[in-house]
Amino acid sequence: MNKNLNPLNWTKKQQIIGGAVAIVLIGGVTTGIVNHANHQAKERKIEALKNKKIKLCKARAEKAKQLEKSNEADSKKLLDIAEKTPTDKNIKLAEDSILKVKNAEVKKAFDNQVVGIKNRVKLEIEAKTAVSNYQKDAMNQDKFKTAQQAVNKLTSSYSKGLKDTLNKQLATSKKQADDSTKAQQAKSASDSKTKVTNTNKEQSDSTGNTTNNSNNANTGTDSQSTVNNDVASGSNSYGRGSQNNYSQGGSNTSQNNSNSGSSNQGQGNNGQSNSNSNSNSNTNTGGNGSNGGNSGQTTHTTKYLGWVSVDGVRKYTKMCDTVAEAQSYVDSTVNSAEVINLGFDHSIGYGLDTVEV
Repeated sequence: MNKNLNPLNWTKKQQIIGGAVAIVLIGGVTTGIVNHANHQAKERKIEALKNKKIKLCKARAEKAKQLEKSNEADSKKLLDIAEKTPTDKNIKLAEDSILKVKNAEVKKAFDNQVVGIKNRVKLEIEAKTAVSNYQKDAMNQDKFKTAQQAVNKLTSSYSKGLKDTLNKQLATSKKQADDSTKAQQAKSASDSKTKVTNTNKEQSDSTGNTTNNSNNANTGTDSQSTVNNDVASGSNSYGRGSQNNYSQGGSNTSQNNSNSGSSNQGQGNNGQSNSNSNSNSNTNTGGNGSNGGNSGQTTHTTKYLGWVSVDGVRKYTKMCDTVAEAQSYVDSTVNSAEVINLGFDHSIGYGLDTVEV
């Protein structure tokens, strides 16, 4: 080892210089070490701040994500409520909640669902109105077709219950209208038959009266003829008897017998005339007696019974003076809210009866 490199062999001056150099070197090294340490600390601080910022951003993103999920869930819940109970209030709540949703695709889907709810409500209102209009005028086939078409447009699963109810109401009113039409047709046919019968009866009565009057006239004529014949016969017999008695005398007995026979023949004819007169007289007398019996019969009045039955039992009835009044009663009763409600669970029937009182 070189002796000059050993600090113990240095001179005092070398030792002072060496010490100074050493101090400088030590100071430089120390400063370098300190600076390095400070740099590392700064870097660690920057890294920590960076990590903190990253964590904060992640936390914010997670919070925003959770908020978005919460908003979407709230909107979906309110939309479900609006679907089941589509009131204006429920639809408005759903629309307000959708405004908080940030996801463009989800927001668009929710908006389309709201439009669907509004369109469904519109179709349901139109169907209810059409069915109600038909129930008030069940004989109108155009209103029936309009109502049926409106009900068929209810294709949403949420409208199924309402659609079934409206179809049942339509079927009930249609059946009632068909039954009423059949009853009216049967009544018209019955009235026409009754009218024809009455006309024939009137014609028959008129013919009978004419015949009776003719018979009465003939009876008068026959009776007068009988009287005339009796007078004539008596006159002829008297004349012949006088002639026979005074002209022929007893010598012409044979001729007198002959004349007497002739007189008897005339009396026979008179007797026949009397028989005819009696026969006609008896016939007319019987006819007058028959007419007298007719005048003593009780007069009947026709009434019309309107009725509505529930499960075959007549629950609503009203006796009316006219067919129109009875039909009006039946129509108003069948289309009443009470009977319509009964029609959901029971069989409804109705009609008109003719009653003689």
